[in-house]
Amino acid sequence: MYENIVFSFFSCLCITIIVELVIGFFCGVREKKDILLIILVNIITNPMVVFVVNLFKIFSPRYVIVILIVLEVSAFVIEGIIYKKYLKKDTNPFFLSLVANFSSYFGGKLISMI
Repeated sequence: MYENIVFSFFSCLCITIIVELVIGFFCGVREKKDILLIILVNIITNPMVVFVVNLFKIFSPRYVIVILIVLEVSAFVIEGIIYKKYLKKDTNPFFLSLVANFSSYFGGKLISMI
């Protein structure tokens, strides 16, 4: 059971990092520090979102959609703020965060359907 949980966290994080790095690349993110920033930001936000959503799936499945929306919007805002403060690339940090989060969420959904 615990192996499945660890695998779930790890696979969600890996998919998210890969997708968001690809989006960052298309937005012009090329510097090593900016690439590392995208990775670190996702290491901070993704496991928390996955953990809380999984808790709600177990204990209160009725509210999973609501909590998912709240958490994804929160992750988008937090990531946008961090990108605005630390990203070296001259790109709109909230646009990057929005497109990256949208893409990684739906990319993960698409992969989980396979």
